[in-house]
Amino acid sequence: MFKKLTSPQIWSNSATDWASLVLRVTLGLLMLNHGYPKLMNLISGEEIKFADPILIGMSASLALAVFAEFFCSILIVLGLWTRLALIPLMVTMIIVVSIIHVNDPIAKKELALLYLLPYIALFLLGSGRFSMDAFLNKNRNV
Repeated sequence: MFKKLTSPQIWSNSATDWASLVLRVTLGLLMLNHGYPKLMNLISGEEIKFADPILIGMSASLALAVFAEFFCSILIVLGLWTRLALIPLMVTMIIVVSIIHVNDPIAKKELALLYLLPYIALFLLGSGRFSMDAFLNKNRNV
């Protein structure tokens, strides 16, 4: 057992599929907690006060954040178009780290980094066998 735990090899053939599932669902549901309030802010009709880091206007910046943090997170939970859905999320986290909190201490950047790095890992892993991507791909190959 110790040898298996310390081995650099994959535990089983489905380990990466399970890892992808855990990452997708966890990251997606956690990010929805950030995206949902932004969605409510966007559709509330109240005056929008939101950061404009890429100089496209506060409303457009909020809409892009909602798209990434809410809608792309749902796609990730489902495992649908996972790699494409990860791109806006990675870009959002890069903007948070490199523009919004550029002059802040690492503690302010930490949350965005804690999302960004697993997003990159998931991008490399792919959505795995337990996803809509796999289901749709299987049906396409039949």
